[in-house]
Amino acid sequence: MGRYSKVYAHIMARRSDSNVLFEDLCGLLSRLGFDCRVRGDHHIFTMEGVEEIINLQPKNGMGKAYQVKQIRDLLLKYKLRMED
Repeated sequence: MGRYSKVYAHIMARRSDSNVLFEDLCGLLSRLGFDCRVRGDHHIFTMEGVEEIINLQPKNGMGKAYQVKQIRDLLLKYKLRMED
């Protein structure tokens, strides 16, 4: 199982949302096909076919818990999955 598959599984298992590296969140979204642009410390992810815009900011190198929950909800809503 690859690094981002593990991150995906961690997020979908609803384990500690505050215990996900920011770098891993950005990498996961990129792997899923999201486009990223950076404005300061804001990483803004968009994807064709997905209405929502994901705006992430790091907190001490980790993703914020509410942002991890937003990503999980988005993955479930659009049935986005990791392909190995």
